[in-house]
Amino acid sequence: MKLPHILHTISHVLKKHRVKAIIVGGSVRDHFLKLPSKDYDIEVYGLETMDELEEILSEFGSVNLVGKSFGVLKFVYDSEEYDFSFPRKEAKVSKGHRGFDVEIDGSLDFKMAAKRRDFTVNALGYDIEEERFIDPFGGLDDIKKKELRHIDDETFIEDPLRVYRAVQFCARFSFTLADDTMILCKEMVSKGMLEELPKERIYLEWTKLLLKALKPSQGFELMRELGILKRYFPELYALIDVPQSPIWHPEGDVWVHTMMVLDEMAYLSREECPCVDKEKQRLKFLFATLCHDLGKAVSTTVDTEGNIRSIGHEQTGLVLTKHLMYRLTNEHDFIESLLPLVEHHLKPSQFYAANSGNKAIRKLATKVNIEELVCVAKADFLGRTTKEALTGEYKAGEWLLEKASVLKVKNKSLERLIQGRDLIDLGFEPSPEFKKILDRVYELQLDGIVVDKNDALLWIKRYSQEI
Repeated sequence: MKLPHILHTISHVLKKHRVKAIIVGGSVRDHFLKLPSKDYDIEVYGLETMDELEEILSEFGSVNLVGKSFGVLKFVYDSEEYDFSFPRKEAKVSKGHRGFDVEIDGSLDFKMAAKRRDFTVNALGYDIEEERFIDPFGGLDDIKKKELRHIDDETFIEDPLRVYRAVQFCARFSFTLADDTMILCKEMVSKGMLEELPKERIYLEWTKLLLKALKPSQGFELMRELGILKRYFPELYALIDVPQSPIWHPEGDVWVHTMMVLDEMAYLSREECPCVDKEKQRLKFLFATLCHDLGKAVSTTVDTEGNIRSIGHEQTGLVLTKHLMYRLTNEHDFIESLLPLVEHHLKPSQFYAANSGNKAIRKLATKVNIEELVCVAKADFLGRTTKEALTGEYKAGEWLLEKASVLKVKNKSLERLIQGRDLIDLGFEPSPEFKKILDRVYELQLDGIVVDKNDALLWIKRYSQEI
């Protein structure tokens, strides 16, 4: 296993103190999954006190003592941070993720210390000095079988978040959940054990699922199978078996379509869509696509002739989007940023079909970022099995982006030609009339009647003569 040189150096020093350094956690697992990893956690076996470890590490770099009481030291060397910890035992003493009694013990053996971990694939170790892997619970076999299996029933249920961790790990690594782990997770859900989890911890696992899985749908299908959606996220569960027109959605019901769209967005947001703040922007797109058809659960109708329609679902979906998102996070601005993408996700295709004019496109840009909207609409279009979708092309999006670029509203609304200071320069006294004039000029801009500042000033002069 390839490691940073500093870890070998520290390991050699520890060996002189008859102390063993073992790499633990995700970096060992990721080595066998052939995934890149920069985070290294090191457990130190054989020391009696954290002060001894602090003294040794301080010879090579800076040491952050924030986690010292929990048996963890943050070591920084050459701008990289490493977690050095003592082996420890944990006992559940009360509800919540802080309800653990932690006992650090440098004399523990590796298997005893690893028993507190959640899954066998996360209980692997790498002995730096002996250059050998340690696998006390069969994690390597589980990696070969692509199976996620918990270590111990009693320790597993002590932290219900592990059910969500199972979901995101299975999706990220395309693993199946072992039968006994599946049974245990279902029991935890049915008994309401997940209700003690704060939304912040759940949201973090959802973000890992959405951002790191090639096909996030695998995680949501597992949540469905475990009973999580039915019990905790009724807005998503309600999409199951909601019919769609076979002409536009031959792939199946709204749930099937939503999962296909989500996977499309996972790909598009990595490869094609514009991203300023890459991670936050991707998360915005992914949640928008997850929520884009929530309204169909309450807006879908089937007439006597079997025609299926979901008129107005993009509007009814707004409240449902808020309900779902506020159950996950209190990030109000982030949630609000999703709503225009949900509300207008049909517009690119509708505008293209109607060959809408410049006025409509300019007005759309005042409500939503068109570049972002096209990304969401493209995922919606490709997330189905129509002949057109299977080509991989979204002509409506290309058309709208080209039009919006020419009109200079691709990723922002049309700039106002006139500001309040211009009215003052024309001799107007500041008054409530200012807003009325400025808004009227802007409407004329959107209509294409006023195209430059001279046009705007001429209109204002004529207006002032009329009042």
